Amino acid sequence: MTDQLDLGADIVTLTRQLCDIESVSRDEGRIADAVEAALRALPHLSVSRTGHTIVARTDLGRDERVVLAGHLDTVPLTDPPNLPTRLEERDGEEVLWGRGTVDMKGGVAVQLKVAANVPEPSRDLTFLFYEAEEIEERYNGLKALGERDPEVLREADLAILFEGTRAEVEGGCKGTLRVEVRTTGTAAHSARPWRGHNAIHDAADVLQRLRDHIQQEVEVDGLTYHEALQAVGIRGGIAGNVVPDECVVTVNYRFAPDKSGEQALAHVQDVFDGYELTVTDLAEGARPGLDRPAAQAFVAALGVPVGPKEGWTDVARFSALGVPAINFGPGDPGLAHQADEHTPTAQLRAAEAAVLRWLA
Repeated sequence: MTDQLDLGADIVTLTRQLCDIESVSRDEGRIADAVEAALRALPHLSVSRTGHTIVARTDLGRDERVVLAGHLDTVPLTDPPNLPTRLEERDGEEVLWGRGTVDMKGGVAVQLKVAANVPEPSRDLTFLFYEAEEIEERYNGLKALGERDPEVLREADLAILFEGTRAEVEGGCKGTLRVEVRTTGTAAHSARPWRGHNAIHDAADVLQRLRDHIQQEVEVDGLTYHEALQAVGIRGGIAGNVVPDECVVTVNYRFAPDKSGEQALAHVQDVFDGYELTVTDLAEGARPGLDRPAAQAFVAALGVPVGPKEGWTDVARFSALGVPAINFGPGDPGLAHQADEHTPTAQLRAAEAAVLRWLA
């Protein structure tokens, strides 16, 4: 059976249609087929597809071009499955329950409603619907597009990523760095510890440095980001009767987007001066670019609260190409990936109305 999307339906119905097409990462074929078919029926758009990533564009010769981006995949379903979707009443408000309602098919529904209902927008639009955001970076459809055809992203004056933000604007994103801090000792029988040196005991100094570290609040383009340096894992020891000769503390640094990854690493090296560090993950942050005219116009037109994105999102891929990027979409990000994932239907309507207001 062919999955069909009704772009003439209201935003809640369209979100349900999208969510009810199961599309766990690496299995986005059905939903990509449905999105492509719906877009190709719109004569004012040019549409292309590579794999399960779809690009649709207006070409009206406007002074600005804005990218509207969203991913099609979700994390796996729960057991029992949190699909199909259903409408519920919670604390006096209507919510849409089910996998993808927050992350991020409500945002995709907003993109599709804009594509269908605004044939002559006030700025040219590039719609991106991409695959495999929820898994390893090597599969990410936006990353692949940026490597294959970077001008599709670079030509934009602004990018909007429709991740859930409770229908508020969250500018840019923090960077993330993970390092392993290693202490070394000498193995010995635990009955004769004086013949060895306990590496786990030495890790107390690593943890104390983390406890003493003063977390910074950094203002970037008018938004205040809260930096965080935290131990997120610890391992050591090979048996219950052996003094461990190695202990590894995994530390995660979430740094404000005024810093480069190189600067973030230099800071962590300074905190753990004298220790051996191994970098296991590094992703640059993204400045919100709220000083750019295109971003200012978006914020002014929406008239919603504006804050920082305290996590990391794919807006960083745009920032790396010099394109300011903003997160905006329905859904509470704290409910993403939860078995009880749900979004107030009022947020779906508010997000759609805000974007239409901006493009009028």
